Amino acid sequence: MRALWLSDVYFPRVNGVSTSIATFRAGLADAGVATSLVAPQYRDAADASDADQVLRVPAGAVPGDPEDRRMRWVALRAALDALHDEHFDLVHVQTPFLAHYAGLRFARERGIPVIETYHTFFEEYLHHYVPLLPRFIGRRLARGLTRAQCNAVDAVVAPSQPMADMLTEIGVATALQVIPTGLPADRFRLGDGARFRQCHGLPEGRPLLLYVGRVAHEKKPDS
Repeated sequence: MRALWLSDVYFPRVNGVSTSIATFRAGLADAGVATSLVAPQYRDAADASDADQVLRVPAGAVPGDPEDRRMRWVALRAALDALHDEHFDLVHVQTPFLAHYAGLRFARERGIPVIETYHTFFEEYLHHYVPLLPRFIGRRLARGLTRAQCNAVDAVVAPSQPMADMLTEIGVATALQVIPTGLPADRFRLGDGARFRQCHGLPEGRPLLLYVGRVAHEKKPDS
């Protein structure tokens, strides 16, 4: 099986979507599923295409966002047209911007299924990009767009049950599957707990709780 993945963001831009893409692609490769990824070209990336089946699309700056890049629509269409003779069984969209519309169009032209992973509560982000827009209007717009995009694909992947519940609540009728992003087993390595306690002046018998991650309102830490 071979799948074409499309995303508006990928390494060297570091965020949860980039990490999820890399993690799942590695896991699928181990399971014998081949994937090719279409993603933006960043100034930090030296080559137009990567060795691990990543096709980089020329991209421009995003106003007010120095870290992200916006793929040029004409260049994105040309990149997908260049894949005309390639065989794919499935299209997997990772982001709801240009990648969504290009991926949906590519899949429909090929007559193959298209699925989409909904990674982020975008209604919690919109006010950062359009601060003058009242939050209740931004939330309504974000939910309407999310509902329309998710109902346009054949299946939706949610990284958590709260995310799936939210999508169902706002009217997403497409089949939903919860698939959390995991961590490779080799990332778990034994550390020196005694040395850590000694360095930080922690008594040996005192309970210690460690959280490694990001706590933000849009991630629903209270769920």
